[in-house]
Amino acid sequence: MGHIDVNSVSFSLPDGRPLLGDVSLRVGEGAKVALIGPNGTGKTTLTRIIAGDLAAHEGAVTRTGGLGVMRQFIGKVRDDTTVRDLLVSVAPERIRTAAEEIDRTETLMMERDSEADQMAYAHALVEWGEARGYEQETLWDQCTTAALGVPYEQAQWRTVRTLSGGEQKRLVLEALLRGPEEVLLLDEPDNYLDVPTKRWLEDALVESPKTVLFISHDRELLDRVATRIATLEPGGAGATLWVHPGRFATYADARADRNARLEGLRRRWDEEHVKLKTLVQTLKVKAKYNDGMSSRYQAAQTRLAKFEQAGPPEETPMTQSVKMRLTGGRTAKRAVVATGLELTGLMKPFDLEVWYGERVAVLGSNGSGKSHFLRLLASGGTDPEREHQPVGDVQPNPVEHSGVVRLGSRVRPGWFAQTHEHPSLLGRTLLEILHRGDEHRAGKPREEAARALDRYGLARSGEQRFESLSGGQQARFQILLLELSGATMLLLDEPTDNLDLQSAEALEEGLDRFEGTVLAVTHDRWFARGFDRFLVFGADGRVYESAEPVWDEGRVVRPR
Repeated sequence: MGHIDVNSVSFSLPDGRPLLGDVSLRVGEGAKVALIGPNGTGKTTLTRIIAGDLAAHEGAVTRTGGLGVMRQFIGKVRDDTTVRDLLVSVAPERIRTAAEEIDRTETLMMERDSEADQMAYAHALVEWGEARGYEQETLWDQCTTAALGVPYEQAQWRTVRTLSGGEQKRLVLEALLRGPEEVLLLDEPDNYLDVPTKRWLEDALVESPKTVLFISHDRELLDRVATRIATLEPGGAGATLWVHPGRFATYADARADRNARLEGLRRRWDEEHVKLKTLVQTLKVKAKYNDGMSSRYQAAQTRLAKFEQAGPPEETPMTQSVKMRLTGGRTAKRAVVATGLELTGLMKPFDLEVWYGERVAVLGSNGSGKSHFLRLLASGGTDPEREHQPVGDVQPNPVEHSGVVRLGSRVRPGWFAQTHEHPSLLGRTLLEILHRGDEHRAGKPREEAARALDRYGLARSGEQRFESLSGGQQARFQILLLELSGATMLLLDEPTDNLDLQSAEALEEGLDRFEGTVLAVTHDRWFARGFDRFLVFGADGRVYESAEPVWDEGRVVRPR
Protein backbone atom coordinates (compact mmCIF):
# COMPACT_ATOMS: atom_id res chain seq x y z
CA MET A 1 0.00 0.00 0.00
CA GLY A 2 1.10 3.59 -0.52
CA HIS A 3 0.44 7.06 0.84
CA ILE A 4 0.91 10.75 -0.05
CA ASP A 5 2.27 13.51 2.19
CA VAL A 6 2.14 17.14 1.06
CA ASN A 7 4.09 19.38 3.42
CA SER A 8 3.75 23.21 3.34
CA VAL A 9 3.71 23.41 -0.47
CA SER A 10 3.58 26.86 -2.10
CA PHE A 11 3.48 27.65 -5.80
CA SER A 12 3.27 30.90 -7.78
CA LEU A 13 2.17 31.55 -11.36
CA PRO A 14 4.72 32.80 -13.94
CA ASP A 15 3.49 36.38 -13.45
CA GLY A 16 4.33 36.16 -9.75
CA ARG A 17 0.80 35.74 -8.40
CA PRO A 18 0.65 33.14 -5.59
CA LEU A 19 -1.53 30.15 -6.49
CA LEU A 20 -0.94 27.78 -3.57
CA GLY A 21 0.05 29.02 -0.13
CA ASP A 22 1.47 26.67 2.53
CA VAL A 23 -0.70 23.68 1.54
CA SER A 24 -0.41 20.48 3.58
CA LEU A 25 -2.33 17.23 3.07
CA ARG A 26 -1.93 13.58 4.02
CA VAL A 27 -3.67 10.79 2.10
CA GLY A 28 -3.25 7.65 4.17
CA GLU A 29 -3.03 4.07 2.97
CA GLY A 30 -6.24 2.96 1.30
CA ALA A 31 -7.96 6.34 1.80
CA LYS A 32 -10.22 7.86 -0.84
CA VAL A 33 -9.78 11.65 -0.57
CA ALA A 34 -11.63 14.13 -2.81
CA LEU A 35 -9.90 17.42 -3.70
CA ILE A 36 -12.45 20.15 -4.38
CA GLY A 37 -12.58 23.94 -4.61
CA PRO A 38 -13.53 26.74 -7.01
CA ASN A 39 -12.15 26.58 -10.56
CA GLY A 40 -8.70 28.08 -10.80
CA THR A 41 -7.65 27.58 -7.17
CA GLY A 42 -4.88 25.15 -8.14
CA LYS A 43 -6.36 21.66 -7.83
CA THR A 44 -4.77 20.36 -11.03
CA THR A 45 -1.53 22.19 -10.23
CA LEU A 46 -1.37 20.48 -6.84
CA THR A 47 -1.86 17.05 -8.41
CA ARG A 48 0.86 17.84 -10.97
CA ILE A 49 3.22 18.74 -8.13
CA ILE A 50 2.39 15.45 -6.39
CA ALA A 51 2.94 13.56 -9.68
CA GLY A 52 6.33 15.26 -10.20
CA ASP A 53 5.28 17.13 -13.34
CA LEU A 54 5.88 20.47 -11.58
CA ALA A 55 8.30 21.48 -8.83
CA ALA A 56 6.88 23.23 -5.78
CA HIS A 57 8.45 26.63 -5.08
CA GLU A 58 8.38 25.84 -1.37
CA GLY A 59 7.61 22.72 0.64
CA ALA A 60 7.95 19.07 -0.27
CA VAL A 61 5.95 16.02 -1.33
CA THR A 62 6.72 12.49 -0.18
CA ARG A 63 4.92 9.32 -1.14
CA THR A 64 5.31 5.57 -1.04
CA GLY A 65 4.12 2.98 -3.54
CA GLY A 66 3.85 3.11 -7.33
CA LEU A 67 1.93 6.06 -8.72
CA GLY A 68 -0.70 5.94 -11.47
CA VAL A 69 -1.97 9.24 -12.87
CA MET A 70 -5.05 10.18 -14.91
CA ARG A 71 -4.35 13.66 -16.23
CA GLN A 72 -7.00 16.21 -17.11
CA PHE A 73 -6.54 15.96 -20.90
CA ILE A 74 -7.82 12.37 -20.99
CA GLY A 75 -11.14 12.53 -22.80
CA LYS A 76 -10.00 15.40 -25.03
CA VAL A 77 -7.28 13.60 -27.05
CA ARG A 78 -7.67 14.65 -30.68
CA ASP A 79 -4.23 13.89 -32.17
CA ASP A 80 -2.83 10.72 -33.78
CA THR A 81 -2.32 8.90 -30.47
CA THR A 82 -3.32 5.24 -30.73
CA VAL A 83 -5.04 3.10 -28.11
CA ARG A 84 -1.73 1.35 -27.54
CA ASP A 85 0.04 4.69 -27.04
CA LEU A 86 -2.58 5.77 -24.49
CA LEU A 87 -2.33 2.52 -22.54
CA VAL A 88 1.47 2.65 -22.57
CA SER A 89 1.38 6.24 -21.24
CA VAL A 90 -0.36 5.13 -18.03
CA ALA A 91 1.56 1.86 -17.60
CA PRO A 92 4.36 1.34 -15.02
CA GLU A 93 7.63 3.04 -15.91
CA ARG A 94 9.51 -0.11 -16.91
CA ILE A 95 6.70 -1.07 -19.32
CA ARG A 96 6.77 2.44 -20.84
CA THR A 97 10.53 2.33 -21.32
CA ALA A 98 10.42 -1.15 -22.90
CA ALA A 99 7.58 -0.15 -25.25
CA GLU A 100 9.45 2.99 -26.37
CA GLU A 101 12.54 0.89 -27.14
CA ILE A 102 10.49 -1.57 -29.21
CA ASP A 103 9.02 1.33 -31.18
CA ARG A 104 12.46 2.89 -31.73
CA THR A 105 14.18 -0.30 -32.88
CA GLU A 106 11.19 -1.34 -35.01
CA THR A 107 11.39 1.99 -36.85
CA LEU A 108 15.12 1.48 -37.49
CA MET A 109 14.39 -2.01 -38.81
CA MET A 110 11.93 -0.56 -41.31
CA GLU A 111 14.29 2.24 -42.34
CA ARG A 112 17.67 0.41 -42.53
CA ASP A 113 17.27 -3.22 -41.44
CA SER A 114 20.96 -3.68 -40.63
CA GLU A 115 22.23 -6.57 -38.51
CA ALA A 116 22.76 -4.15 -35.60
CA ASP A 117 19.17 -2.98 -35.91
CA GLN A 118 17.93 -6.58 -35.87
CA MET A 119 19.99 -7.31 -32.74
CA ALA A 120 18.68 -4.15 -31.03
CA TYR A 121 15.11 -5.15 -31.87
CA ALA A 122 15.70 -8.65 -30.51
CA HIS A 123 17.10 -7.19 -27.26
CA ALA A 124 14.07 -4.90 -27.01
CA LEU A 125 11.74 -7.89 -27.28
CA VAL A 126 13.68 -9.71 -24.55
CA GLU A 127 13.40 -6.68 -22.26
CA TRP A 128 9.68 -6.46 -23.04
CA GLY A 129 9.26 -10.04 -21.84
CA GLU A 130 11.37 -9.47 -18.71
CA ALA A 131 9.35 -6.32 -17.92
CA ARG A 132 6.23 -8.56 -18.01
CA GLY A 133 5.04 -6.80 -21.14
CA TYR A 134 3.14 -9.83 -22.41
CA GLU A 135 1.24 -10.06 -19.12
CA GLN A 136 0.54 -6.33 -19.52
CA GLU A 137 -0.95 -6.98 -22.96
CA THR A 138 -3.28 -9.54 -21.35
CA LEU A 139 -4.37 -6.87 -18.87
CA TRP A 140 -4.85 -4.38 -21.74
CA ASP A 141 -7.04 -6.95 -23.48
CA GLN A 142 -9.31 -6.95 -20.44
CA CYS A 143 -9.31 -3.13 -20.48
CA THR A 144 -10.24 -2.70 -24.17
CA THR A 145 -12.88 -5.42 -23.92
CA ALA A 146 -14.49 -3.72 -20.91
CA ALA A 147 -14.17 -0.15 -22.23
CA LEU A 148 -14.58 -0.56 -26.00
CA GLY A 149 -16.14 -3.98 -26.44
CA VAL A 150 -13.25 -5.27 -28.61
CA PRO A 151 -10.04 -7.19 -27.81
CA TYR A 152 -6.69 -5.42 -27.56
CA GLU A 153 -5.39 -7.01 -30.75
CA GLN A 154 -8.22 -5.38 -32.68
CA ALA A 155 -8.17 -2.04 -30.81
CA GLN A 156 -4.47 -1.27 -30.32
CA TRP A 157 -3.87 0.66 -33.57
CA ARG A 158 -7.13 2.57 -33.48
CA THR A 159 -6.58 6.32 -33.06
CA VAL A 160 -7.88 7.67 -29.78
CA ARG A 161 -9.61 10.61 -31.48
CA THR A 162 -12.14 8.11 -32.89
CA LEU A 163 -13.22 7.30 -29.32
CA SER A 164 -15.72 9.38 -27.40
CA GLY A 165 -14.49 11.27 -24.35
CA GLY A 166 -16.17 8.71 -22.10
CA GLU A 167 -14.53 5.79 -23.89
CA GLN A 168 -11.11 7.44 -23.47
CA LYS A 169 -11.77 7.93 -19.76
CA ARG A 170 -13.09 4.40 -19.21
CA LEU A 171 -10.11 2.87 -21.00
CA VAL A 172 -7.56 4.69 -18.81
CA LEU A 173 -9.55 4.07 -15.63
CA GLU A 174 -9.69 0.35 -16.40
CA ALA A 175 -5.91 0.29 -16.89
CA LEU A 176 -5.16 2.20 -13.68
CA LEU A 177 -7.62 0.33 -11.47
CA ARG A 178 -6.43 -3.06 -12.77
CA GLY A 179 -2.76 -2.04 -12.76
CA PRO A 180 -0.15 -2.61 -10.03
CA GLU A 181 0.25 1.01 -8.80
CA GLU A 182 -0.78 1.40 -5.16
CA VAL A 183 -1.49 5.15 -5.37
CA LEU A 184 -3.78 6.83 -7.92
CA LEU A 185 -4.14 10.53 -8.80
CA LEU A 186 -7.34 11.04 -10.80
CA ASP A 187 -8.08 14.49 -12.25
CA GLU A 188 -11.84 14.64 -12.86
CA PRO A 189 -12.20 10.93 -13.70
CA ASP A 190 -15.99 11.19 -14.04
CA ASN A 191 -15.94 13.80 -16.84
CA TYR A 192 -17.47 12.49 -20.09
CA LEU A 193 -18.73 9.32 -18.39
CA ASP A 194 -22.33 8.26 -18.83
CA VAL A 195 -24.28 7.43 -15.69
CA PRO A 196 -23.89 3.60 -15.85
CA THR A 197 -20.13 4.12 -16.16
CA LYS A 198 -20.16 6.64 -13.29
CA ARG A 199 -21.86 4.01 -11.18
CA TRP A 200 -19.23 1.47 -12.24
CA LEU A 201 -16.50 3.98 -11.27
CA GLU A 202 -18.11 4.61 -7.87
CA ASP A 203 -18.24 0.86 -7.15
CA ALA A 204 -14.69 0.28 -8.42
CA LEU A 205 -13.21 3.07 -6.27
CA VAL A 206 -15.09 2.00 -3.14
CA GLU A 207 -13.96 -1.62 -3.57
CA SER A 208 -10.35 -0.84 -4.58
CA PRO A 209 -7.65 -1.22 -1.90
CA LYS A 210 -5.62 1.51 -3.63
CA THR A 211 -4.93 4.93 -2.11
CA VAL A 212 -6.78 7.50 -4.22
CA LEU A 213 -6.70 11.31 -4.40
CA PHE A 214 -9.25 12.52 -6.93
CA ILE A 215 -10.71 15.78 -8.22
CA SER A 216 -14.44 15.80 -8.94
CA HIS A 217 -17.47 18.11 -8.99
CA ASP A 218 -20.06 15.32 -9.15
CA ARG A 219 -21.88 15.49 -5.82
CA GLU A 220 -23.25 11.96 -5.96
CA LEU A 221 -19.83 10.48 -6.71
CA LEU A 222 -18.25 12.60 -3.96
CA ASP A 223 -20.78 11.42 -1.39
CA ARG A 224 -20.50 7.77 -2.42
CA VAL A 225 -16.71 7.48 -2.67
CA ALA A 226 -14.84 10.11 -0.63
CA THR A 227 -13.92 9.22 2.94
CA ARG A 228 -12.56 12.76 3.45
CA ILE A 229 -12.99 16.07 1.58
CA ALA A 230 -9.92 18.30 1.06
CA THR A 231 -10.87 21.84 0.03
CA LEU A 232 -8.65 24.44 -1.61
CA GLU A 233 -9.94 27.87 -0.58
CA PRO A 234 -8.79 30.92 -2.60
CA GLY A 235 -6.93 33.67 -0.77
CA GLY A 236 -4.77 36.70 -1.44
CA ALA A 237 -1.58 34.83 -0.52
CA GLY A 238 -2.56 31.76 -2.52
CA ALA A 239 -5.08 29.01 -1.89
CA THR A 240 -5.03 27.29 1.49
CA LEU A 241 -6.30 23.80 2.24
CA TRP A 242 -8.46 22.32 4.97
CA VAL A 243 -9.86 18.82 5.37
CA HIS A 244 -13.38 17.76 6.32
CA PRO A 245 -12.96 14.34 7.95
CA GLY A 246 -16.45 13.12 7.01
CA ARG A 247 -18.62 12.40 3.99
CA PHE A 248 -19.80 14.95 1.45
CA ALA A 249 -23.35 14.79 2.86
CA THR A 250 -22.09 16.67 5.94
CA TYR A 251 -19.62 18.89 4.09
CA ALA A 252 -21.82 21.98 3.52
CA ASP A 253 -22.68 22.25 7.21
CA ALA A 254 -19.04 21.64 8.20
CA ARG A 255 -17.84 24.41 5.85
CA ALA A 256 -20.47 26.85 7.11
CA ASP A 257 -19.48 26.09 10.74
CA ARG A 258 -15.79 26.50 9.91
CA ASN A 259 -16.35 29.85 8.17
CA ALA A 260 -18.46 31.07 11.09
CA ARG A 261 -15.73 30.05 13.53
CA LEU A 262 -13.05 31.80 11.45
CA GLU A 263 -15.18 34.95 11.26
CA GLY A 264 -15.59 34.87 15.06
CA LEU A 265 -11.86 34.39 15.64
CA ARG A 266 -11.01 37.22 13.25
CA ARG A 267 -13.56 39.54 14.86
CA ARG A 268 -12.17 38.87 18.33
CA TRP A 269 -8.60 39.34 17.07
CA ASP A 270 -9.53 42.69 15.52
CA GLU A 271 -11.23 43.78 18.77
CA GLU A 272 -8.21 42.77 20.84
CA HIS A 273 -5.88 44.51 18.39
CA VAL A 274 -7.81 47.76 18.75
CA LYS A 275 -7.76 47.46 22.56
CA LEU A 276 -3.99 46.91 22.66
CA LYS A 277 -3.27 49.83 20.32
CA THR A 278 -5.55 52.08 22.37
CA LEU A 279 -3.82 50.97 25.58
CA VAL A 280 -0.36 51.67 24.13
CA GLN A 281 -1.46 55.12 22.94
CA THR A 282 -3.02 55.95 26.33
CA LEU A 283 0.05 54.82 28.29
CA LYS A 284 2.33 56.73 25.92
CA VAL A 285 0.53 59.96 26.78
CA LYS A 286 0.57 59.21 30.52
CA ALA A 287 4.26 58.25 30.49
CA LYS A 288 5.15 61.74 29.27
CA TYR A 289 3.89 63.21 32.55
CA ASN A 290 4.46 60.31 34.94
CA ASP A 291 7.77 58.40 34.99
CA GLY A 292 6.08 55.62 36.94
CA MET A 293 4.01 54.76 33.89
CA SER A 294 7.05 54.11 31.65
CA SER A 295 7.39 50.44 32.63
CA ARG A 296 3.71 49.82 31.95
CA TYR A 297 4.02 51.62 28.61
CA GLN A 298 7.02 49.45 27.60
CA ALA A 299 5.20 46.30 28.69
CA ALA A 300 2.17 47.25 26.60
CA GLN A 301 4.39 47.92 23.58
CA THR A 302 6.01 44.51 23.97
CA ARG A 303 2.60 42.84 24.29
CA LEU A 304 1.33 44.61 21.13
CA ALA A 305 4.47 43.66 19.16
CA LYS A 306 4.12 39.98 20.14
CA PHE A 307 0.41 40.05 19.31
CA GLU A 308 1.06 41.52 15.85
CA GLN A 309 4.00 39.18 15.25
CA ALA A 310 1.79 36.16 15.93
CA GLY A 311 -0.54 37.56 13.28
CA PRO A 312 -4.27 37.28 12.76
CA PRO A 313 -6.09 33.96 12.53
CA GLU A 314 -6.76 32.38 9.15
CA GLU A 315 -8.91 34.54 6.91
CA THR A 316 -12.46 33.50 6.12
CA PRO A 317 -12.33 32.09 2.53
CA MET A 318 -13.45 34.39 -0.24
CA THR A 319 -16.85 33.33 -1.56
CA GLN A 320 -16.95 33.01 -5.33
CA SER A 321 -19.89 34.81 -6.92
CA VAL A 322 -20.78 33.88 -10.51
CA LYS A 323 -23.67 35.63 -12.30
CA MET A 324 -24.54 34.44 -15.81
CA ARG A 325 -26.86 36.78 -17.75
CA LEU A 326 -27.89 34.58 -20.65
CA THR A 327 -30.50 36.60 -22.56
CA GLY A 328 -31.52 34.92 -25.85
CA GLY A 329 -34.42 36.28 -27.91
CA ARG A 330 -37.71 35.39 -29.61
CA THR A 331 -37.65 32.86 -32.46
CA ALA A 332 -40.19 30.89 -34.47
CA LYS A 333 -42.47 28.65 -32.39
CA ARG A 334 -40.81 25.52 -33.77
CA ALA A 335 -37.10 25.89 -33.06
CA VAL A 336 -36.04 22.47 -34.40
CA VAL A 337 -37.84 20.11 -36.79
CA ALA A 338 -36.32 16.73 -37.71
CA THR A 339 -37.94 14.36 -40.21
CA GLY A 340 -36.57 10.86 -40.80
CA LEU A 341 -33.25 11.98 -39.37
CA GLU A 342 -30.62 9.26 -39.27
CA LEU A 343 -27.09 9.90 -38.00
CA THR A 344 -25.11 7.67 -40.36
CA GLY A 345 -23.86 4.56 -38.58
CA LEU A 346 -25.16 5.75 -35.21
CA MET A 347 -28.93 5.95 -34.71
CA LYS A 348 -32.01 4.75 -36.55
CA PRO A 349 -34.22 7.39 -38.25
CA PHE A 350 -36.34 9.51 -35.91
CA ASP A 351 -38.66 12.53 -36.00
CA LEU A 352 -38.47 15.41 -33.54
CA GLU A 353 -40.00 18.80 -32.87
CA VAL A 354 -38.54 21.18 -30.31
CA TRP A 355 -40.57 24.25 -29.47
CA TYR A 356 -39.32 27.70 -28.56
CA GLY A 357 -38.40 27.97 -24.89
CA GLU A 358 -38.17 24.24 -24.19
CA ARG A 359 -35.38 22.68 -22.16
CA VAL A 360 -34.42 19.32 -23.70
CA ALA A 361 -31.86 17.00 -22.07
CA VAL A 362 -30.21 14.56 -24.49
CA LEU A 363 -29.36 11.33 -22.66
CA GLY A 364 -27.80 7.98 -23.51
CA SER A 365 -24.56 6.06 -23.31
CA ASN A 366 -21.24 7.30 -24.66
CA GLY A 367 -20.70 6.71 -28.36
CA SER A 368 -24.41 6.70 -29.13
CA GLY A 369 -24.29 9.87 -31.25
CA LYS A 370 -25.55 12.56 -28.85
CA SER A 371 -22.65 14.94 -29.52
CA HIS A 372 -22.99 14.32 -33.27
CA PHE A 373 -26.65 15.34 -33.06
CA LEU A 374 -25.77 18.54 -31.18
CA ARG A 375 -23.00 19.31 -33.66
CA LEU A 376 -25.42 18.88 -36.58
CA LEU A 377 -27.75 21.44 -34.97
CA ALA A 378 -24.78 23.71 -34.21
CA SER A 379 -23.88 23.79 -37.90
CA GLY A 380 -27.40 24.96 -38.78
CA GLY A 381 -28.99 21.64 -39.73
CA THR A 382 -29.27 19.94 -43.12
CA ASP A 383 -29.28 22.98 -45.39
CA PRO A 384 -28.67 26.02 -43.17
CA GLU A 385 -29.74 29.52 -44.04
CA ARG A 386 -27.30 32.31 -43.28
CA GLU A 387 -29.25 33.27 -40.15
CA HIS A 388 -28.64 29.76 -38.78
CA GLN A 389 -24.85 30.02 -38.86
CA PRO A 390 -23.48 29.35 -35.37
CA VAL A 391 -22.32 32.24 -33.23
CA GLY A 392 -18.76 32.01 -31.98
CA ASP A 393 -15.39 31.22 -33.45
CA VAL A 394 -15.73 27.46 -34.05
CA GLN A 395 -17.29 26.05 -37.20
CA PRO A 396 -18.54 22.53 -36.38
CA ASN A 397 -17.30 19.70 -38.59
CA PRO A 398 -19.97 18.27 -40.95
CA VAL A 399 -22.07 15.38 -39.63
CA GLU A 400 -23.04 12.64 -42.07
CA HIS A 401 -26.77 12.04 -41.96
CA SER A 402 -29.85 11.28 -44.00
CA GLY A 403 -33.28 12.75 -43.61
CA VAL A 404 -33.74 16.40 -42.77
CA VAL A 405 -33.31 18.63 -39.74
CA ARG A 406 -34.08 22.34 -39.95
CA LEU A 407 -33.97 25.28 -37.56
CA GLY A 408 -36.77 27.80 -37.21
CA SER A 409 -36.49 31.44 -38.21
CA ARG A 410 -34.32 33.67 -36.02
CA VAL A 411 -32.75 30.61 -34.37
CA ARG A 412 -29.05 31.33 -33.87
CA PRO A 413 -27.28 28.30 -32.39
CA GLY A 414 -24.66 28.86 -29.69
CA TRP A 415 -22.55 25.73 -29.23
CA PHE A 416 -20.72 24.81 -26.03
CA ALA A 417 -18.14 22.28 -27.25
CA GLN A 418 -17.39 19.44 -24.86
CA THR A 419 -13.66 19.57 -25.63
CA HIS A 420 -13.34 23.41 -25.34
CA GLU A 421 -11.57 23.54 -28.73
CA HIS A 422 -11.22 27.21 -29.70
CA PRO A 423 -8.16 27.65 -31.96
CA SER A 424 -8.82 31.36 -32.50
CA LEU A 425 -8.64 32.03 -28.75
CA LEU A 426 -5.21 30.48 -28.26
CA GLY A 427 -2.40 32.86 -27.43
CA ARG A 428 -4.80 35.66 -26.43
CA THR A 429 -5.72 37.00 -22.99
CA LEU A 430 -9.33 37.09 -21.86
CA LEU A 431 -9.40 40.90 -21.80
CA GLU A 432 -7.96 41.00 -25.31
CA ILE A 433 -10.60 38.57 -26.62
CA LEU A 434 -13.46 40.60 -25.14
CA HIS A 435 -11.93 43.95 -26.15
CA ARG A 436 -11.54 43.03 -29.82
CA GLY A 437 -14.81 41.15 -30.32
CA ASP A 438 -15.58 39.15 -33.47
CA GLU A 439 -18.19 39.01 -36.23
CA HIS A 440 -20.88 37.88 -33.77
CA ARG A 441 -19.86 39.85 -30.72
CA ALA A 442 -19.12 43.57 -30.37
CA GLY A 443 -15.85 44.53 -28.75
CA LYS A 444 -15.99 45.94 -25.23
CA PRO A 445 -14.04 48.76 -23.57
CA ARG A 446 -11.54 47.27 -21.14
CA GLU A 447 -13.47 48.43 -18.06
CA GLU A 448 -16.69 46.87 -19.32
CA ALA A 449 -14.81 43.69 -20.29
CA ALA A 450 -13.31 43.51 -16.81
CA ARG A 451 -16.79 43.82 -15.24
CA ALA A 452 -18.08 40.97 -17.45
CA LEU A 453 -15.15 38.78 -16.36
CA ASP A 454 -15.84 39.66 -12.74
CA ARG A 455 -19.43 38.41 -13.06
CA TYR A 456 -18.03 35.03 -14.11
CA GLY A 457 -15.42 34.88 -11.35
CA LEU A 458 -12.63 35.51 -13.89
CA ALA A 459 -11.51 39.03 -12.92
CA ARG A 460 -8.13 37.84 -11.61
CA SER A 461 -7.54 35.87 -14.83
CA GLY A 462 -8.13 38.75 -17.27
CA GLU A 463 -4.46 38.91 -18.30
CA GLN A 464 -4.11 35.13 -18.61
CA ARG A 465 -4.15 33.43 -21.99
CA PHE A 466 -7.14 31.22 -22.72
CA GLU A 467 -5.10 28.01 -22.93
CA SER A 468 -3.54 28.64 -19.48
CA LEU A 469 -6.93 28.56 -17.73
CA SER A 470 -8.20 25.55 -15.85
CA GLY A 471 -10.88 23.43 -17.51
CA GLY A 472 -13.57 25.04 -15.36
CA GLN A 473 -12.38 28.56 -16.11
CA GLN A 474 -12.39 27.79 -19.84
CA ALA A 475 -15.94 26.47 -19.49
CA ARG A 476 -17.09 29.64 -17.73
CA PHE A 477 -15.42 31.86 -20.32
CA GLN A 478 -17.02 29.84 -23.13
CA ILE A 479 -20.44 30.44 -21.56
CA LEU A 480 -19.65 34.16 -21.23
CA LEU A 481 -18.90 34.31 -24.99
CA LEU A 482 -22.27 32.66 -25.68
CA GLU A 483 -23.93 35.28 -23.47
CA LEU A 484 -22.30 38.11 -25.44
CA SER A 485 -22.86 36.61 -28.92
CA GLY A 486 -26.65 36.78 -29.22
CA ALA A 487 -27.43 33.06 -29.40
CA THR A 488 -31.14 32.25 -29.26
CA MET A 489 -30.68 28.47 -28.98
CA LEU A 490 -28.06 27.03 -26.64
CA LEU A 491 -26.50 23.68 -27.53
CA LEU A 492 -24.58 22.55 -24.47
CA ASP A 493 -22.37 19.45 -24.65
CA GLU A 494 -21.62 18.35 -21.07
CA PRO A 495 -21.47 21.95 -19.78
CA THR A 496 -21.08 21.04 -16.10
CA ASP A 497 -18.24 18.55 -16.50
CA ASN A 498 -15.52 21.03 -15.49
CA LEU A 499 -17.60 23.51 -13.51
CA ASP A 500 -17.24 23.73 -9.76
CA LEU A 501 -20.42 23.42 -7.73
CA GLN A 502 -21.06 27.17 -7.43
CA SER A 503 -20.55 27.72 -11.17
CA ALA A 504 -22.88 24.84 -12.04
CA GLU A 505 -25.57 26.37 -9.83
CA ALA A 506 -25.01 29.76 -11.52
CA LEU A 507 -25.42 28.11 -14.94
CA GLU A 508 -28.69 26.52 -13.87
CA GLU A 509 -29.96 29.92 -12.68
CA GLY A 510 -28.80 31.52 -15.95
CA LEU A 511 -30.67 28.92 -18.02
CA ASP A 512 -33.83 29.53 -16.00
CA ARG A 513 -33.74 33.19 -17.12
CA PHE A 514 -32.66 32.48 -20.73
CA GLU A 515 -35.32 33.49 -23.29
CA GLY A 516 -34.73 30.81 -25.87
CA THR A 517 -34.38 27.09 -26.42
CA VAL A 518 -31.86 24.84 -24.71
CA LEU A 519 -30.66 21.36 -25.73
CA ALA A 520 -28.01 19.83 -23.50
CA VAL A 521 -26.15 16.55 -23.62
CA THR A 522 -25.54 15.64 -19.99
CA HIS A 523 -24.70 12.81 -17.63
CA ASP A 524 -25.07 15.09 -14.62
CA ARG A 525 -27.93 13.61 -12.62
CA TRP A 526 -28.44 16.79 -10.60
CA PHE A 527 -28.25 19.20 -13.58
CA ALA A 528 -30.81 17.17 -15.58
CA ARG A 529 -33.53 17.84 -13.00
CA GLY A 530 -34.07 21.31 -14.43
CA PHE A 531 -35.15 20.10 -17.91
CA ASP A 532 -38.65 19.71 -19.41
CA ARG A 533 -38.09 16.89 -21.89
CA PHE A 534 -35.71 13.96 -22.15
CA LEU A 535 -34.53 12.70 -25.55
CA VAL A 536 -32.91 9.30 -25.08
CA PHE A 537 -30.46 7.64 -27.48
CA GLY A 538 -31.16 3.99 -26.75
CA ALA A 539 -28.91 0.94 -26.80
CA ASP A 540 -31.00 -0.57 -29.58
CA GLY A 541 -30.36 2.40 -31.89
CA ARG A 542 -33.75 4.01 -31.32
CA VAL A 543 -34.16 7.64 -30.31
CA TYR A 544 -37.17 8.07 -28.04
CA GLU A 545 -38.63 10.51 -25.54
CA SER A 546 -39.15 9.90 -21.84
CA ALA A 547 -41.07 11.82 -19.19
CA GLU A 548 -38.23 11.24 -16.70
CA PRO A 549 -34.44 10.95 -17.05
CA VAL A 550 -33.27 7.52 -18.22
CA TRP A 551 -29.79 6.63 -16.96
CA ASP A 552 -29.52 2.89 -17.53
CA GLU A 553 -29.22 2.70 -21.34
CA GLY A 554 -26.20 0.55 -22.13
CA ARG A 555 -23.67 0.60 -24.95
CA VAL A 556 -25.24 0.86 -28.40
CA VAL A 557 -25.22 -2.50 -30.17
CA ARG A 558 -23.37 -2.05 -33.45
CA PRO A 559 -20.35 -3.57 -35.26
CA ARG A 560 -17.06 -2.33 -33.77
